[in-house]
Amino acid sequence: MRILIIDDEESMRHMLSIILKKEGYEVVSAESGQQALKVLGKDDFNFILCDIRMPDMDGLEFLKNLQLSAFSPQPVVIMMSAYGTIDTAVECMRLGAYDYISKPFKADEIIITLKKAEERESLKSENIRLKKAFQEDFDFRNIIASSPQMLDIFNLIEKVAGYNTTVLITGESGTGKELIAKAIHYNGSRKDKPFIAINCGAIPETLLESELFGHVKGAFTDAVRSKSGLFEEADGGTIFLDEIGELPKELQVKLLRVLQEGELRKVGDSKSRKIDVRVIAATARDLSGEIKKGNFRDDLFYRLNVVPITIPPLRERQGDIPLLVNHFTVIYAKKFSRPIKGADDEAMKYLISYPWPGNVRELENAIERAVILEDGDMIKSENLPFIKEPSAISHQPSANTGFSIKKAEEAIEKELITKALEMTHGNKTKAAELLEISHRALLYKIKGYGL
Repeated sequence: MRILIIDDEESMRHMLSIILKKEGYEVVSAESGQQALKVLGKDDFNFILCDIRMPDMDGLEFLKNLQLSAFSPQPVVIMMSAYGTIDTAVECMRLGAYDYISKPFKADEIIITLKKAEERESLKSENIRLKKAFQEDFDFRNIIASSPQMLDIFNLIEKVAGYNTTVLITGESGTGKELIAKAIHYNGSRKDKPFIAINCGAIPETLLESELFGHVKGAFTDAVRSKSGLFEEADGGTIFLDEIGELPKELQVKLLRVLQEGELRKVGDSKSRKIDVRVIAATARDLSGEIKKGNFRDDLFYRLNVVPITIPPLRERQGDIPLLVNHFTVIYAKKFSRPIKGADDEAMKYLISYPWPGNVRELENAIERAVILEDGDMIKSENLPFIKEPSAISHQPSANTGFSIKKAEEAIEKELITKALEMTHGNKTKAAELLEISHRALLYKIKGYGL
């Protein structure tokens, strides 16, 4: 670590140099603010210890010049003074100093302050690194797919990511709707701002309004303090409304106002406030059908459906399955320290031919399980019993469904729900967890299928 000491007293520069060199720091000294700026123009430093009272250019003036400079990265500045006041310390912080130390000080005070600053900078660097890695993870070019349908979606993401327009993503459960939403966010101009996701079907209707829009103190019995909603937390960024089809009609009106006016009103508040949020919504439902049934507002649908993206189910893009199998194998082989290289030919044949009613999510779970169970270095078909079992869900066309994909999907979904209810002895909460859908969605489907 390199430190620049700025002090007009030679004895102070000498004393600090001895202390800091003993701690392993590389130290350079300057006797004035002007000299320090010249030194900074030639070399990089991690930290600066700067006195406030100096002739010609004092510490505060130096701080102002440092902030205006093009030095990158900017060093962390710790100010020192024997004549300081609280107002001086506050002014130093306002001008960008990290900390302020009063003279005279003990050697330990300087060392502890520097160590704290080092820790903070380390955390900042790690945060930046992780954020960059996270953003790279959601670069749409990193989504595992090569089918024409998915390539068309990638092309669409590239076109719309930079615009503040609403997007409606539709597709079956497990197709990766949230992954697409994140790809849109992290490839756009809002990538450094929050991405907030909420499942509209996972929160009780009585709490959902407060969760989305916040509330003021006293708005209801348990509102002991004011609370920001998820829309406020996402200000400047993106909010992802998953399972938008389950949003109650009353809240659909409020959401429509946010989209139309760019403002929201907290529960119990008399005033509205401006909000800058990009909305991406997703649903596994047919919203056009829900509009006809009176369950979803058509004006909200048109506001959300500016850019529609439909993700095809995995069974309609079988060419992506080998890529996904290899991808998940690498992930879980590494996670569980297993020597698995992939799936053998027979296992891959089963994996490609299986209809995957749970889509990519189900495939990932299947590979995770197979990696754990496999004794050799290749996944074999015997470790895919849920595919090979005669009792497994049939995907052959029946007399009732013919070759209608929609009817076949409904038949598979109905059978899955029936089996989940049997396995949980009618416990709908546990059945919803098994099916990886919300409790409200399960109740809706049970009613729809007359189960």
